Amino acid sequence: MKQELADFLNMDLQFVRGVGPVLAARFDEVLGGRRVLDFLLHIPRAVRNRGITECVMDSTYGDTITIPLLVKSHKSGGTFGRGRRRPTQITCTDKSGQMVVIQFFNSSYLDYWLKKLPIGAWRIVSGKIEMSGGRPTMTHPDFIEEMQNAQKIPTNQAIYPSGLGLTQKTFANVRDQIFVALPEKLRGADDNTREFFDALRHVHFPESNDDLTPQSTYIAKLAYWELLAHQAAIVLSRKKREDVKNRRTVRPKKYDLIPKLRDALPFELTGAQNRTINEIFADMDADTPMMRLVQGDVGSGKTIVALAAAVKMAESGAQTALLAPTDTLAVQHFAKLKPMCDKIGIVCDILTGRDKGVARREKLISLRSGRTRLVVGTHALFSDDVEYRDLGLVIVDEQHRFGVNQRESLRAKGNNPDLLALSATPIPRTLSMTIYGDMDISIINEKPAGRKPIKTTKLPMARVGDLVSRIRPQIENGAKVFWVCPLVEESEESDMTAVQTRFDALKTIFKNVGLVHGQMDKKQRDAVMQQFADDNSEMNILVATTVIEVGIDVPHATIIVIENAERFGLAALHQLRGRVGRGDAQSFCVLVYGDNISPDGLKRLNVLCETDDGFVIAEQDLMMRGVGELLGTRQSGWIQYHFVDYREHRDLFRLASAAARNNEIDNWTRDLMRIFDCGVNAGA
Repeated sequence: MKQELADFLNMDLQFVRGVGPVLAARFDEVLGGRRVLDFLLHIPRAVRNRGITECVMDSTYGDTITIPLLVKSHKSGGTFGRGRRRPTQITCTDKSGQMVVIQFFNSSYLDYWLKKLPIGAWRIVSGKIEMSGGRPTMTHPDFIEEMQNAQKIPTNQAIYPSGLGLTQKTFANVRDQIFVALPEKLRGADDNTREFFDALRHVHFPESNDDLTPQSTYIAKLAYWELLAHQAAIVLSRKKREDVKNRRTVRPKKYDLIPKLRDALPFELTGAQNRTINEIFADMDADTPMMRLVQGDVGSGKTIVALAAAVKMAESGAQTALLAPTDTLAVQHFAKLKPMCDKIGIVCDILTGRDKGVARREKLISLRSGRTRLVVGTHALFSDDVEYRDLGLVIVDEQHRFGVNQRESLRAKGNNPDLLALSATPIPRTLSMTIYGDMDISIINEKPAGRKPIKTTKLPMARVGDLVSRIRPQIENGAKVFWVCPLVEESEESDMTAVQTRFDALKTIFKNVGLVHGQMDKKQRDAVMQQFADDNSEMNILVATTVIEVGIDVPHATIIVIENAERFGLAALHQLRGRVGRGDAQSFCVLVYGDNISPDGLKRLNVLCETDDGFVIAEQDLMMRGVGELLGTRQSGWIQYHFVDYREHRDLFRLASAAARNNEIDNWTRDLMRIFDCGVNAGA
């Protein structure tokens, strides 16, 4: 790729005319980056037709129309009842004489709009037409232009997924300026590069919604190139690992610790756990570094498998680092693993961002000396001042939450250490092989003995009062209850329940109710979670948002209520349900749904009620929604494809995989890897 083009693609959006640092920061939140390239990979989701309508009576209420109007009069809004503002109304007529009322509620820009709509002038206006007070009404039009500037209103407007403070006009402005500048940057580019950016141009300037479907010519092209980039990265990663230069001397066994581990376990391992442990041990005895992903359903016993790997590494005198995504999860892992390590006779420690001063220095000395054989922690494990004597194994829990660079930063602390990745989000095996083609995969598909299936039922919102009555005696007998709500605060735009509202309601009924949500101070949130998890605590109900989806282990919690469950994806619901059923007592999950549940929403809840097999649920999720949502940040956080739809592009997966395996990876493919940010340095 030419340097001039590369520099342009990596340019900060704040330097695009009309953007600046504030809007660039807002783009960052929506795009996941603030480069020109990030914008180009963020494509419209729909096309809004704004063809001109001469008469309002020819339109359908609820549609977006573009219509010439003659401004007749202005009527100021004023206030009524407790200072509430009436809308300012501008009466107009169309070419047939039919009255149309334009109204504005926001007084901040009122003078501006009144100047844009002077009495006696014709203006072309575009917006959503509705019936209000028996008259056609348009509230806050999207466009108002003089008649000679009608071409400024797009006939087919691309609608982008947006966020707070970003309008569709802002998106259009940035897009237009980028594509005006691109031809100069593409001078001298090869045919592949030109074809790629031509496809992007067609997608950013769609003529209809058909241009944005997975089957459209240009989306399919871009999807293939994206898959080729990912598959090429996988091929290079595997080649690098298998390269003779990266072979290592197998560490000799110095201590006999695995029998001690088995003796220390208070339970029998399942067949799936034993199979997975044997696969891991075989990898660790090979002269190429292990790269293995362990997929296990919630509660399947992945932590013990990870401990077995750490103990085997300790048999050679080497060290293991277990990387967790949150302080809470790190603390819980440490609380489980340290007593076992004490029985076996190896030193286990924890290192997080909270460790300061003398305590931190002592832990670093212990790691540097090799005394600490297993360290559990967060991103603090790969801080610059953390040194290991002999880091032999890196275990990454909830591995999709860490980027490639973070994982590699930790692996760089050792000499070709083994990597064991854990995931509690089951996905179909065929999809696993595509995403993690550079890794070997083990699946733990059995639950530990004694675990009872969680009884899952669905309940309409109108019966929440009955539900409270039913759980009261169980709480009085010591049960702990999770009560999950989708929102932090009530919103006029949504009928969903907020945690604060539910917390206030339950506090009037029960004495010891806790509250956690994402807007709380992290230390305060963790403290409430720890209090709820404490068996001796009197807190028996925890009202929460999805912050409890991963990383809180409360064996005595036997009930989880999920309000507006129809608004969650299957993967999220399954993860939430996994917060209970972690002990030997019977557990229950109640899926509370709203009045406006859709057929798809009802289908998702029925799937949850029929099975607790995470892999079956993942297959159903994939078939119902496709990889775009299944693999998105909210649902599970795996690869966020920009153009790929698993259901529609299965053939492209196979083609891209074959092309990456069978062909030499050329400069164009490496350019694609840079564009899609999928590990171009691997093997480069």
